[in-house]
Amino acid sequence: MHAIVIGAGIIGLSTAWNLRRRGVRVSVVDPDPATGASHAAAGMLAPAAEVVWGQSPLYPLMRASADLYPDFAADLAAESGRDLGYSSAETFVCAGDRADLASLRELTELQRSAGFDVSLIAGSAARNLEPSLAPGVSGCVTIPGDHSIDPRRVTAALIDVLGVDIVRARVSRLLSGQGRTVGVELTDGTTISADQVIVAAGGACNEIAGVPTLPLREVWGEVIRLRAPESLAPLLTHTIRGLVNARPVYIVARPDGELVLGATIREDGNSGINAGGVHRLLRDAERIIPAILDCEITDITTRARPGSPDDVPIIGRTDPGCLVATGFFRHGILLAPLGSRLTADLACGSESSWAPAGTLAAVGPERFDAQRPPGCTQHAQRTEPIQQPAGSHP
Repeated sequence: MHAIVIGAGIIGLSTAWNLRRRGVRVSVVDPDPATGASHAAAGMLAPAAEVVWGQSPLYPLMRASADLYPDFAADLAAESGRDLGYSSAETFVCAGDRADLASLRELTELQRSAGFDVSLIAGSAARNLEPSLAPGVSGCVTIPGDHSIDPRRVTAALIDVLGVDIVRARVSRLLSGQGRTVGVELTDGTTISADQVIVAAGGACNEIAGVPTLPLREVWGEVIRLRAPESLAPLLTHTIRGLVNARPVYIVARPDGELVLGATIREDGNSGINAGGVHRLLRDAERIIPAILDCEITDITTRARPGSPDDVPIIGRTDPGCLVATGFFRHGILLAPLGSRLTADLACGSESSWAPAGTLAAVGPERFDAQRPPGCTQHAQRTEPIQQPAGSHP
């Protein structure tokens, strides 16, 4: 069996790796592997902190993928020989003031009802555990099961192990024959045949001729990478998420001392770095960790994450020879083990009894068919504001 995977972000790369481990010959086609949303992502493995109202179909998917992560990371680290920057440090979700603390209390009840282990502690107790927290932090939710990993290291490891199976080119269209997809054509006119084609090109899926129009939207966000001066290192020993005047912010502390700051979300179509977004991140981060302003900025990145109307990934068949795996929004890093395994199961015709009940229906592209008006060839894009968790991320 030969499978072509279009797109070399963490979803496409991990799907190709999963398929190859099953004995499938793979070709990953992407002109610039791992330079999209995965490159910007902070890498929080946070199924509890990502619980928000109105997104209950995501809860079991996030929990199941987090459970798969230890084996996923260990196997990839062993095969690649690379350190993936995994950290088991727990997550603190901090309240900037008493109003934010009231919001965190409500969210904590929702997280508990979803079966997650969370505890609310006083700001003074949080500062005893993380001395860099600001005196104004009024309370903190501790989440021992929410960890982190470095997505740039993960994608670099996947590129290493896939090696010559990566084709640095762009797909212009799908090739079809006898009612099914049979391969792809590249922009230079080269054609590649395959038994299965998997479209995992993020927001660019709709730019490929022959792919049924998917209800995707581009959600942009700024991410700042910093390093603390030697006199302050290590500045943090936990992943810090927070609410500041109801705005989410996060700071992920890497094992190598890097700090990753983010949480802006915008759908303005602007691919440049937004000055206001950078200003808000630094201002809100200072409210939680004042010494963040003493750090050196080493990188500022913005990328578009592919979102679906309900913020749940889109994984499923479009014809007997083609699958799509996209729409992961801010959950692409966390859901990579589940998404890649599920997509590989579909490509190989395997059962997915390991997945939570109802997973295929929750992620299937056909779930949007009932929302499509008669005669409409494209799903309507969502226009209402996005509901964000505390410290939502790329």
